Amino acid sequence: MTGKQGLYDPAYEHDACGIGFVAHIHGVRSRDVVDKSLELLDNLSHRSAIAADGCTGDGAGILLQIPHAFMRRVCGAAGIPLPDAGSYGVGNLLLPSRRADRLVCERVVERSVAEEGCTVLGWRDVPVDESVLSVPIRQKRPAMRQVFVAHMGIRREADTNTSFEVLLYLIRRRIEAALRELPAGNNCYVASFSSRTVVYKGMLRPDQLRSFYADLREPEVVTALAMVHSRFSTNTFPSWRLAHPYRFLCHNGEINTLRGNLSWMRVREAIMSSSRFGGRLASLLPVCGGNQSDSASLDNVLELLTLAGRPLAHSMAMLIPEAWEGNTSMSAERRAFYEYHASLMEPWDGPAAVAFTDGRQIAAMLDRNGLRPARYVVTADDFVVLSSEAGALPVPVENIRAKGRLEPGKMLVVNTTQGRILDDEAIKMELSLVRPYSRWVAEQRLDLSSLIAQQGEEPPLREERGAGDEAPCGRWEAEPPEETFPLFVRQRAFGYTADEVKMVIAPMAETGEEPAGSMGNDTPLAVLSHRPQLLFSYFRQMFAQVTNPAIDPIREQLVMSLAMNLGPQGNLLEETAGHARQLRIAQPVLNGQAMSALRGVSDPALRAVTLPALFPIWEGPHALEGAVETLCTAAAQAVAGGCGILI
Repeated sequence: MTGKQGLYDPAYEHDACGIGFVAHIHGVRSRDVVDKSLELLDNLSHRSAIAADGCTGDGAGILLQIPHAFMRRVCGAAGIPLPDAGSYGVGNLLLPSRRADRLVCERVVERSVAEEGCTVLGWRDVPVDESVLSVPIRQKRPAMRQVFVAHMGIRREADTNTSFEVLLYLIRRRIEAALRELPAGNNCYVASFSSRTVVYKGMLRPDQLRSFYADLREPEVVTALAMVHSRFSTNTFPSWRLAHPYRFLCHNGEINTLRGNLSWMRVREAIMSSSRFGGRLASLLPVCGGNQSDSASLDNVLELLTLAGRPLAHSMAMLIPEAWEGNTSMSAERRAFYEYHASLMEPWDGPAAVAFTDGRQIAAMLDRNGLRPARYVVTADDFVVLSSEAGALPVPVENIRAKGRLEPGKMLVVNTTQGRILDDEAIKMELSLVRPYSRWVAEQRLDLSSLIAQQGEEPPLREERGAGDEAPCGRWEAEPPEETFPLFVRQRAFGYTADEVKMVIAPMAETGEEPAGSMGNDTPLAVLSHRPQLLFSYFRQMFAQVTNPAIDPIREQLVMSLAMNLGPQGNLLEETAGHARQLRIAQPVLNGQAMSALRGVSDPALRAVTLPALFPIWEGPHALEGAVETLCTAAAQAVAGGCGILI
């Protein structure tokens, strides 16, 4: 993995790839599913990037159920005794090619397994054919090894629900944390660690995957479901670890809101708790690791939510919600589901098609705009094929029972344990009835527009401060009259130029419309200017607008919204009525009346405090740093004092 250097930052990792899955509806495992999925992957080769040598690919991978008969045979030949299917875990690791470093990493794995009360049954070298690789990649490729882990206290996973999967998750996160402390650990990656699934992937072309991994050519390697991915790293460096699939999903697209998503996840970690992790939740943090792609981070969060107890489809509906605010035909129960979860999780938004699985169910969904395609076919012999391409896997017409495409924001789930296909309507209705979301939202949530209507046309309020008050909440009095300044002075103070007045303000005043201009902003960066700049000039929008005209919430009101929730965050791993205790605002630009209503909220959990964002200009520019630190301290004190909203 390349570190931050020059203009490159690993935080900007994105993909634009090909995805797909093949599954048998009734969970019948067969070699046919493996062959079909590998053929599907080969047919997605045009979605993958290839280096100038014509040999090196950006990445390809496959996730399938653990083939127990095959594993028992090859492990038995190596003297590794495997227990019954489901009562052992398989870790697929990419390890340093240098033997000394590899042994260090393996000792970390064995120690982590023992510390969680499990036993390493043995190690197996994954047979590979490196002749398919280019010479430079062959020299740098990691070593592939599998570790087999058992817990003597757990006979069968079905007897303990998902407790063994949770335990293996804890072990993997302990391994990853320990490896971060070692120089050699940077070259060690756990591709999968599960009692249900195993992942084979690498920096390969799609058509090289089967040739490189000998296991994928074995007749005994059978599965009821398989998920494949062909990678095109849009603006990143390809690497072995960034090839998909990850442990739960593969993804085609971009998460444009990633920076905010990761920041909010770090905020929530401080108040997370769950009994399912046996008091060891702290060892799972941070949820999203550093130096990874947007889709890898999404995979991390989906994994946590699912193993914490939410159904797979529920977790994904939280992460990538459909467009619900402008949909007048949506049922009240379904709308309440999304309204409630907007208090728990902001959307991971962007053009995205995602395939995901927990090893028993396999599913796919699109983002709310539907900017990445996904087509599916259901066959008469009970297979479901989904791909980012129509016809990626040839199916005789007489064998097609049903076919279609995923619509924006919609989901398709194949439940192999129940032997049924769930369409979007069935999935969302089932999810919306799990909890009384409608009642929780109606009883708990406050709406700023209602508060404004209740207060009428009162003058704006300001905080009444006493001497020595650090962060008071809730006492306000009328704002004094504004001092009068000439219009020209106020325009200068707020950064208006003659060009803006002439070309922007005047047309808006004359016609009531925003003037049309070229797409994009080529204004030089404020930080490079020698002239005074307004504070907001130093901030840039981080969003990929690739349409013309640019997408905005007015033209696209059906699928876009500026509404947001204000208030304290609850425990992400629980669902209670209290999570909905937040303030809903229709859009983030608030006028004086809205600010007055916001400051007047009497609810104890949503009390507001106004903190001064000023610094003494006569002390020079260095005074800003101290003022920012003071502001942060005051904010922390206000939150500790029970204030729920900071102004």
